[in-house]
Amino acid sequence: MMSTDPEGALARVRGLALGHPETDEVISHGIPAFRVAGKMFAYWRHDHHGDGRTVVCVKTRGRDEQEMLIEADPELFSRPAYLWPSGWVAMSVVGGDWDHVAGRLAASWRLAAPKRLLKV
Repeated sequence: MMSTDPEGALARVRGLALGHPETDEVISHGIPAFRVAGKMFAYWRHDHHGDGRTVVCVKTRGRDEQEMLIEADPELFSRPAYLWPSGWVAMSVVGGDWDHVAGRLAASWRLAAPKRLLKV
């Protein structure tokens, strides 16, 4: 099970995100964000605007995939404020499994990474 401790969960997300090639962490709008070759692929949010959720926001292939994920598991996935129109999805890091989080982070990284990194 995932930690309900936001700082512990952030540390785990940070380790997973920064484990991909050419990634770094920046602060974007006051929250930790992760990018590859200058393009964002994940944002960390804890109680964003008082919503009570602890999530990592990741890219999807578009609105169809975003809607499919949310419909399939609305407790795990939601529409992140400001990012959802671009096909991003918020994934809860409380109550799921870390292999799933790692997989979604990897998929998001691949969507943002330049082609030269995908050949590795």
